[in-house]
Amino acid sequence: MKKIITACLLSCICFASLSSQPLNDLENKDLPVVNDAVKTRINTVLKSFIDSGTIAGVSALIYEKGEEVYFNAFGYANREARTPMDRNTIVRIYSMTKPLTGVALMTLYEKGAFQLDDPISKYAPEFKNMQVYKGVDAAGNLMLEPAKRSVTIRDVTRHTSGFVSSSDLPGIGELIKKTDAMNPQNTLGEMAKKLASLPLLFQPGEEWAYGPSVDIQAYLVERISGKPFDQYLQETILGPLQMTNTRYIVPESDRKRFAVTYRKENGSLTPLQGNENSFNIKDWPLKPGGFGLTSTVDDYMKFARMLVNKGTLGNVQILKPETVELMHTNQLSDTISKRMWLPSKGQVGFGIDFAVRLRPPATKSGK
Repeated sequence: MKKIITACLLSCICFASLSSQPLNDLENKDLPVVNDAVKTRINTVLKSFIDSGTIAGVSALIYEKGEEVYFNAFGYANREARTPMDRNTIVRIYSMTKPLTGVALMTLYEKGAFQLDDPISKYAPEFKNMQVYKGVDAAGNLMLEPAKRSVTIRDVTRHTSGFVSSSDLPGIGELIKKTDAMNPQNTLGEMAKKLASLPLLFQPGEEWAYGPSVDIQAYLVERISGKPFDQYLQETILGPLQMTNTRYIVPESDRKRFAVTYRKENGSLTPLQGNENSFNIKDWPLKPGGFGLTSTVDDYMKFARMLVNKGTLGNVQILKPETVELMHTNQLSDTISKRMWLPSKGQVGFGIDFAVRLRPPATKSGK
């Protein structure tokens, strides 16, 4: 599989980080976590990414107890032009778009606009009467069965909906490709209709699988709020937090700050060309909830600090503390045993739109 590697590994870390239980394992909480020795280790690791040719550029920003304690950048935002990485570099944030979408949806939850266990079909009727993949028959035809229950909003926030964006299973993989739900020329409404036409990979609530569930959340934001998703995002989160560099389209005036994205093939980094590089340059109809935003390290830190501060940054409140608490509470029951690659991330569960650590790391590697 071809790998896409951005010129920047955007690392926004706040101490303490969100967890589903208090972390009481620090021996002396008065001592800084990020001391000079830790900073040296971070520098060594980040520089090794560049020296090994793993990525072209990287930046990292860390806040501790509400104060910036570390920033550094290595490598290039544009290797060919020798443009160095710095804190004003704009990068594609890919799946770091997802928590922003989740917070946008939960602002509507706070207004009483929906309940987490409401069927998504209550707000998007195209998702009624979903079918579930069972396999293929001897002739290669899809075998389906009715969903035992409706897909709920809770399902799409914790990735237990059954919607997937790709599959190696016979029959369904080619159907997903043919449907092309995530084509940037689709609106969110058109995307939703295409996803609703596909069978679910499993019965709702029975497994965990990463996929387009957060894009469905963006569509739900549109349906419930009555506003385009990107407009709602701007009005409720990006504007209030003054995240002025976070957007789907990078304007011409800021293109020099926009990091090149590279594909790694045969050990070499090659800049993306043509249509592969056009998503944040052209104003496509699709404004997905699961990917697609660009940002800077300082912009995203504002969002991260808001979450760590239980929904507030400065004088701006985005969510209530109890809503943030709900979001970082594990939503996966022990009966959900099939969890795709989630167990490889350590001792974590999944809350509302982000993984949550269930207990302190068992090993030095964090797992």
